[in-house]
Amino acid sequence: MTARLDRLVAQARAAGLWERAWPLLWRGIGLVLLFAAASWLGLWLEVGPEWRMAGVAAFALALVAVLLPLLRLARPDRREALARLDRDAAARDPALRHGPASAAEDQLAVGLADPATRALWALHQRRAAEAVARLRVGLPRPAMPRHDPFALRAALVVTAVASLFVAGTEWRERIGSAFDWRHPPAPGPNYRIDGWIDPPLYTRAPPLLVTLSEPEQRLRAPVNSRLVVRIAGENSGAAQTALTPNAGLRAEPGKEGRPDLREERFQIVGPRADLTVATPAGTRRLTVETIPDLPPEIRSVGLPETNGRGTFNLTYRARDDYGLASAEGLVEPLKPARSLVPPPRISLALPPDASGESDAKTLVDLTDNPWSGAKVRFSLIVKDEAGQEARSVPVEMVLPARPFRDPLARSLAEERRRLMTAPDDSRRRVQTALDALLIAPETFTPQPSVFLGLKTAGRRLRRAETDADLTEVAELLWEMALKIEDGDLSDAEKQLRQAQDRLKEAIERNAPDDEIKRLTQDLKQALDKFLKEMAERQGREPRQQQQQSERNGQSKSVTPEDLDKMLQDMAEAMKRGDTAEAQRLMDQLRNILENLQTAEQGGKSDPTAREMRKQMQELDQMSREQQGLRDETFKEGQDRRNAEQGQRGQRPSNRGQKGAEQGQQPGQQGSQGQQGGRGQQGREGQRGQQQQGQGQGQGGVGERQQALRQRLEDLQRRMKENGMKGEEGLADAEEAMREAEGALRQGREGDAVDAQGRALDGLKRGAEGMQQQMQQMAEGEGQGEQPEGQQPGQQGQAGARDDDPLGRPTRGRDMSDGRVKVPGADESAVQRARRIMEELRRKLGDPTRPREELDYFERLLRRN
Repeated sequence: MTARLDRLVAQARAAGLWERAWPLLWRGIGLVLLFAAASWLGLWLEVGPEWRMAGVAAFALALVAVLLPLLRLARPDRREALARLDRDAAARDPALRHGPASAAEDQLAVGLADPATRALWALHQRRAAEAVARLRVGLPRPAMPRHDPFALRAALVVTAVASLFVAGTEWRERIGSAFDWRHPPAPGPNYRIDGWIDPPLYTRAPPLLVTLSEPEQRLRAPVNSRLVVRIAGENSGAAQTALTPNAGLRAEPGKEGRPDLREERFQIVGPRADLTVATPAGTRRLTVETIPDLPPEIRSVGLPETNGRGTFNLTYRARDDYGLASAEGLVEPLKPARSLVPPPRISLALPPDASGESDAKTLVDLTDNPWSGAKVRFSLIVKDEAGQEARSVPVEMVLPARPFRDPLARSLAEERRRLMTAPDDSRRRVQTALDALLIAPETFTPQPSVFLGLKTAGRRLRRAETDADLTEVAELLWEMALKIEDGDLSDAEKQLRQAQDRLKEAIERNAPDDEIKRLTQDLKQALDKFLKEMAERQGREPRQQQQQSERNGQSKSVTPEDLDKMLQDMAEAMKRGDTAEAQRLMDQLRNILENLQTAEQGGKSDPTAREMRKQMQELDQMSREQQGLRDETFKEGQDRRNAEQGQRGQRPSNRGQKGAEQGQQPGQQGSQGQQGGRGQQGREGQRGQQQQGQGQGQGGVGERQQALRQRLEDLQRRMKENGMKGEEGLADAEEAMREAEGALRQGREGDAVDAQGRALDGLKRGAEGMQQQMQQMAEGEGQGEQPEGQQPGQQGQAGARDDDPLGRPTRGRDMSDGRVKVPGADESAVQRARRIMEELRRKLGDPTRPREELDYFERLLRRN
């Protein structure tokens, strides 16, 4: 027990000594860490030898001062060690809280002669030995928080580690620099010349480095680039460097503020720029050949496409070598005159690419603008980032205006335009027009509110003295025109257009999702109100007019579910970041809304257009009847030959069948099926009965062929009455029908079939010619001289083009004019790219494809 207790006491004294020494040792360690951090951070590199000596000396004296108390540090005695053992035992085991280490040192003072005392003492010593055997020396506890309550030791460690990373591979050299007390040699010429070329941002070209390491350097850079030459040095070497630019460089203010830094800036403006740099080390020359910035180009693609509500689409192509900055449509009056409002400047959408290979389209809404309906000079203007401007060839045109069905509303809109665009010349005329409308109220203004409004407008116009007064009268006329034309629908339409404009502007500036969602909901509410009021207005129309519109095929419309689907697709496109798709859907929605009333206007087209459509339908019916006659003639002729050859015991001849099958048109099978029973009945009879039946059948077919020919003659006559030219195809069809008619009377079925085939071909060519004539007549009416206030292509638009309200051809329309649906044409660039990438990945995952093909697909995916 005594030996174990001695070992425990020695360990306890060592632990106590460490607890007393560690706070003093940590002061020295912290001082060493502070010295290392200062060295690694480059303190000694910034001071001279004298300061380095002073710094090292200061750190050395401080180290001695903090470690000197270690020499006077006393080792704990045996009593303190026993007390430490007792504290550790009590903290570890509550059963040993009576001080077993100190108890093991006790001596029996009296009672050595008493056996009971000796027995009790032996028991005490045995228990003390057991307790000593269970004793352990705890770890040293220097109580550093008491000596360093602010934990500065952690800050020193973090600082030292961070400075070590700053020094990197130079950590040894930086510590050694503290003990380098030599003076540096006298400095010689020390300067550096750097140069670079910054192209303009709109070129998207990277900067070019000017090395000036060789006697001559040649570079190519865009015009208007900036050349920067920077000379840095601490002596006269920088001042001795001379820069000599030529005329292709224009000097700009350089950077100032530092005596050891010289910076020269030049703008490259000429086709060739030369800069000579003369230094004490030699002469360097820089030559820059400029890449010119070509001016932009823009041109119109076709005439403006007018929609049913007076808005129009502008299609154009623009190009620039570096990209376009802005595009707009410029409206100029034909004659310089004072106006109350300036001509509109139309902001145009930029093309999807600046190469000029694809068309750009902008929907323009000038229906509320006073200049709508005026004859102006119109041109397109485009600017690039450099400020260069290009203008398309100006054209004279009538700005499309909102169409008014009510004559009074149309008159008020025209007078408003005259008053706003030419107040000096038109004021008297407008006053006269308003007074004339008040002459016969029961004829022109049967409604009291309209009569009072016109009287108020006339009185205000007569008393107007300023431009503001004239503008107020013009706005009153416009409001009256809208109320007369649409009633309460004008307010709903205005709210709808405002909601469209707000959503379109938010999409263009890539607004947050919450704002897009709120504006989409506002547009949906405005759209519901607009459709509801339009439906109520259509419900008030006479039933006869609605039936006439339905017969003309003009009552087709889009469902509210379709519009809701478009709004949902637009919101989804914005969520996934496809701004181009969202803008495309927005433009498509605006086009649909602009064309919703085309059916209503189309039902009131001119009688000539309705008669032309009727003739086209009649010609189509005649073609079907001619096909049925041809099928019937071919079938009866085949049955007759089969019966005759069956009587002779020979196989039926197929003469004439090949030609009939080659000329067979779609729908022939149904005609043959209708005539099949007739041929079967002929084969079951006798030869004489067959010949008699065939003769009667041919006579019936011949009579119907004659009636069909006469109908064709009447159709051609009515075409000429409508101002259409005679079609060669119809004349050929009529002649072929005569030949077929004669062949049927003579029983020559094969010749009749051939003639009827030529008649079908002539009817087809005639229909195509009639379609082209109708289209040319519609375009001629739109491009010819229009009444003032009527936009080109407005009259007869719904009648001449058999389209639905969405601008799509109806089922009965011939697609020979090229207006067909191209698959994927409405697809955005992002969707098309995503679809192509998915297809490439699908093919790449097919292990059955050749290895060369898989490698090719993989290269395509890497490039994208």
